[in-house]
Amino acid sequence: MSEDQLHYPILIDQAMRGVVRDVLRRVQATGLPGEHHFYISFSTLHPGVRMSDQLRARYPKDITIVLQHQFWDFKVEEQQFGVTLSFGGAAEKLLVPFAALTAFADPYVKFGLQFQQPGLSEVDIIGADISQDIVPAAASGDESSAEIISLDAFRKKPG
Repeated sequence: MSEDQLHYPILIDQAMRGVVRDVLRRVQATGLPGEHHFYISFSTLHPGVRMSDQLRARYPKDITIVLQHQFWDFKVEEQQFGVTLSFGGAAEKLLVPFAALTAFADPYVKFGLQFQQPGLSEVDIIGADISQDIVPAAASGDESSAEIISLDAFRKKPG
């Protein structure tokens, strides 16, 4: 079997993170169009994630945030984005590196992306199974028809 010395899964993952960055930049410039809204999941353990200690205690491993009606101080940079959201009536400022993302979804158009799990080595990534749901059933109704792009098709199968 041939060895992938170009590391295509990693390149695809980086390109997909770039898609999220570009979408968020558009929203920063013009606001959310129509009924679009986003579910953004990320690892709270990833280096560079900034959030209050209280929020981190509630979400020690990962969190899914929603960008829809109420978000403030939204700023998208090359490697990260920042946003203020309300959690239980309290404003919380978040700083999220794009490398921390685990999933992105826009339920309005039934679009979703899954990303390599942060912190895994390249060997782990190539053999990883990340086929998990990215949008909870309560969040979007019929997610069974959502288009979720996974890297599994590009990975070498064990054996």
